[in-house]
Amino acid sequence: MRERVAFCALLLISFWVLTIPAHAQEKKADKSKRPSPPATAECKFADGNTITVDYSSPRMKDRKIYGGLVPWGEVWRAGANEATTFVPATDVVVGNKDVPAGSYTIFAIPNPGKWTLIISRKTGIEGTPYPGEGEDLTRTDMKVEKLPSPVENFTISFDQAGKTCTMRLDWETTRASVRISEVR
Repeated sequence: MRERVAFCALLLISFWVLTIPAHAQEKKADKSKRPSPPATAECKFADGNTITVDYSSPRMKDRKIYGGLVPWGEVWRAGANEATTFVPATDVVVGNKDVPAGSYTIFAIPNPGKWTLIISRKTGIEGTPYPGEGEDLTRTDMKVEKLPSPVENFTISFDQAGKTCTMRLDWETTRASVRISEVR
């Protein structure tokens, strides 16, 4: 009797272990079918250290984005679905603010002439809730410029030059950017 119970338990555990990778693949495939699919941006410094940003990329779909879907002067999650993560593998200076290596969540406050980037210590945030200023590691200004043509998909990207990366957030006809330097 004990042998049967042990055999059944072993069989169930084996089945469970074998289904975990399939479930993970299925979950990943489900995310790629979302209206705002997952995306990643990475900056690789000259010495190999990286900054990785994982976000979801919403689409414009003939909507007014800034001053409409994304209100002026309010905290925005800088993407869709899960909160946008910001992971520098080395100590960096974002704008003029020190950010130690680690894992963070980023938010932005868009305004017509100036944006504010918020780097929050709070991670693992689902959806839109901003955890509040008490969780802010730092805030820094972002440069804003008008793009020559509309960008349908919200995109975060980096321009890299030596020890400096410029993180760009492009959507609709707006680009907000901030310089990020590696601390040495």
